[in-house]
Amino acid sequence: MSSVYVKNSNSAKGIGFTGLLTVAFVVLKLCGVINWSWVWVLSPIWISFLLVILIFFLLVGIKVWSENS
Repeated sequence: MSSVYVKNSNSAKGIGFTGLLTVAFVVLKLCGVINWSWVWVLSPIWISFLLVILIFFLLVGIKVWSENS
């Protein structure tokens, strides 16, 4: 018997735009180039998270609304 391994080619690789922007902001903050609060330096992370949550609730709301119509 032989085993068959299926490689998932849909997996994302790399740091992505949000991660790259966050790293850039952290480096600029630590080098003293920008004088932002850490809340804004890390904002790409929490803004992305909030957008995902917002889209999720919008999709759930649309699904519930369409089922009740």
